[in-house]
Amino acid sequence: MRFQTPLVQAVLLRRYKRFLADIRLMDGREVTAHCANPGSMMGLADPGATIWVEPNDDPRKKLKFGWRLLERSGGDFVCVDTGLANRIVRTALEARRIPELAAYDRVRPEQAYGTASRVDFLLSGAGLPDAYVEVKSVTLSRTPGLAEFPDSVTARGARHLGDLAEMARAGHRAVLFYLVQRSDAQAVTVAQDIDPTYANALQRARAAGVTVLSYRANITPQEITIGHGLPLANDPPLVLSRK
Repeated sequence: MRFQTPLVQAVLLRRYKRFLADIRLMDGREVTAHCANPGSMMGLADPGATIWVEPNDDPRKKLKFGWRLLERSGGDFVCVDTGLANRIVRTALEARRIPELAAYDRVRPEQAYGTASRVDFLLSGAGLPDAYVEVKSVTLSRTPGLAEFPDSVTARGARHLGDLAEMARAGHRAVLFYLVQRSDAQAVTVAQDIDPTYANALQRARAAGVTVLSYRANITPQEITIGHGLPLANDPPLVLSRK
């Protein structure tokens, strides 16, 4: 997925009200940018950070910049725009670049399912059970190389896991897809201390047959593409009932 408009570098002054960020452009102008991230952004919103924003000239938009990337001191990037995760995964699914799901030739986004939910992608293919795929954008890291989800309590995420579990019990494929939007990540894990309810819901979903896939994104200021798979760290083996 290429950015529609070339990104420009800026300095973060502050992030506030979840969706707003005051920034300083390289020409010295101070403006407010849209921050498309409802999470806590723990460790990603420190004043003085180098960021990359996307300009727009849409007269319908009050804010003329959108915050897309954080550039870390070592040259690694984090995509802070959670809304891009589905676009990145959809491009990869349609190009069949995710081996575990490459047999599916039809990709339908935003399909109703479960308890008043909409699954991110419903995949279908000849002779295959439908696959329900829920995408989660992962940006938190408190240990070098280890990405974590979630970065705040997510009742919605736990509900999605329950819906996926129901699909698995009904004989469909159900997939939780972690897109790790950090170029420095080597593994991913669940932040159980942040949301133990979500962690428990994930264990129950996996016991019901939900598959967990984790992939790292390749991130540059020009584009973001799907990278390679990542292991689940500190992942205890499941004890499945034979009943």
